[in-house]
Order: sequence, then C-alpha cells, then structure tokens
Amino acid sequence: MNASPEHQRILLDIADLDRRIAQADRARTHPSQAARITELVAIRQEQLRELTAFTGTRDDVRTELTRLESDVALVEKRRARDVERLAVATNPKDAQALEHEIASLTQRQSNLEDAELDVMGRLEEADAAVAAQQALIDITTSEGSTLSAQGKADVAAAAELGVQLARDRAAVAENVPAPLLAEYTQRSANSAGAALISRGTCEGCRMVLPGTDLNDIRRAADDTVVFCPECGCILVRTEESGL
Repeated sequence: MNASPEHQRILLDIADLDRRIAQADRARTHPSQAARITELVAIRQEQLRELTAFTGTRDDVRTELTRLESDVALVEKRRARDVERLAVATNPKDAQALEHEIASLTQRQSNLEDAELDVMGRLEEADAAVAAQQALIDITTSEGSTLSAQGKADVAAAAELGVQLARDRAAVAENVPAPLLAEYTQRSANSAGAALISRGTCEGCRMVLPGTDLNDIRRAADDTVVFCPECGCILVRTEESGL
C-alpha cells in the first residue's frame, strides 16, 4: 500500500485521538470513585447491621426500665396506702402487721430504685452506643454522597469530552484517503493502529525492531506504508524517527 507521508502522519493524530477517546470512555464507564463507593456500600450495610443490634439492646434496656418504673410506682402506691391505714389503725396486731409490711415495701422500693439506677446507667451507655454508631453511618453516607456527586460530574465531563473528541476525529479523518483509513481501522482493532517509529523502536508496542526490519524500512520509499513486525500497526516515519 502507498500513501503520501503527509497522510501517514495524520494517522498519528487519529491514533492519539482514538487513545484519548478510549480514555474518556473508560472514565465515563468506570469512574475513579466507583471502587470506593462500592466499598462504602458494604461498610454502610455492616454499620447498619451493627446499629440494629445496638438499637435492639437499647430497646430491651428501655423495656426493662419501664417495667422497673412501673414496679416502683406500684410499691409506692401500696406503701402509701399502708401508711394511711396505719395512721387510723386501732388494733395493735393490725398496726404491727402494717408496720412490718411498710418496712418490707420500703426495702423493696429501695432495691427497685437501685436496680432502676443501674438500668438507667445501662440505658445511657446504650443510647451513647446508638448515637456513636449513627455518627459513623452519617460519616460513611456523607462520603458516599460526595463521591457519588463527584462521580456523576466526572462521568458527564467524560461523556462531553468523548463527544468533542469524536467530532475532532471525524474532522481529521476526512483528510485521510479511504483505503489508508480502512487499513488503519482494521489494524487498530489489535494494536495502536498507527505509531511513530523512533530510534528503531515502535512507539505503539515499545518494541525495538530487529536490524533487518529496520534496514527494510530505511530502504522503503517515503510513500510506502510499512508495518511493525511485532504488533502490526502502521509505522509512521518522520524527522524524529532517526532513520
């Protein structure tokens, strides 16, 4: 195949645009934030499970405290009733029985109130555990929301860039003869498509070419399209090639 050196050099611009288009497409489909967002989703799910456990513990303690408060109120009511009865009692045996029951209820109330204080302390700890866990969830959620917003912005920017690059490529490709462009397109499926040869190295696959291949390239006419024996891309010769 033959093509003017000018047309061959344009292939380098197209190859560069294709590389940038591929980068933009990767940025659009695989934003840099995606891995961390996936990680945060898993972290948040685990944090929510822990929050459920902490909340369940807190609710159990609250239930226990409610029961104790009810018991204290009941004992107080019974003790107040017995005090009233004792105040009007005229039978010594009845008065003695009431005094004994009042003493028993007083001790019972004291024990319940001690238990109540203990449960209140446990409830304070449970409330603190729930609040701390919720704070962790809020931090995780905030980071996830921030990264999601950044990711959406980056995806939109990458999509816009891809459209612009595609327009630029179409404009540049109009200057390349159809046969040469078709050859480039076919080879770009498995290689860089076209690359500069510089100091005996193919810039597409970064392989140093054997001396015999370099000699063949040196002897080739300027308008002869030559190919990399390693990756198969079109080798473009310029003043930078050092041939």
